[in-house]
Amino acid sequence: MRAFVLLAALWIGLASPALAADDVATAQGVIRSQEQALGRDDAATAYSYAAPEIQSMFPQADIFMSMVRRSYAPVYRHKSFEFGKAQVEDGKIAQHVHIIDADGNAWEALYTLEPQPDGSLKIIGCVLLKAGQDV
Repeated sequence: MRAFVLLAALWIGLASPALAADDVATAQGVIRSQEQALGRDDAATAYSYAAPEIQSMFPQADIFMSMVRRSYAPVYRHKSFEFGKAQVEDGKIAQHVHIIDADGNAWEALYTLEPQPDGSLKIIGCVLLKAGQDV
């Protein structure tokens, strides 16, 4: 019996990192899909990855796209877009992204994603800072 309890505890301990890794991979897939949609100027698809709270602030895909072009130019157009560290806590995922913009400047983005009632994962926020700046 003691061996079973230890085995169960070990299994649960190993399962949590696996679930977190799956969550991070899913989050990266969502971010990458939105990044690719932005690159194609596909407003509707890019908008579909934004959480309902974001969509309520920008009630149409073209309004959302205009905001991205104006406020998130390095996300909208860039030379490189590479994932950094990620953290999973209380069901939310924080994903760092290292970006080199179209002019060669380095940026850091912190995306936050959250599971939705339908089981999908949506972007609930993105903070963008020029590399080297403090939050």
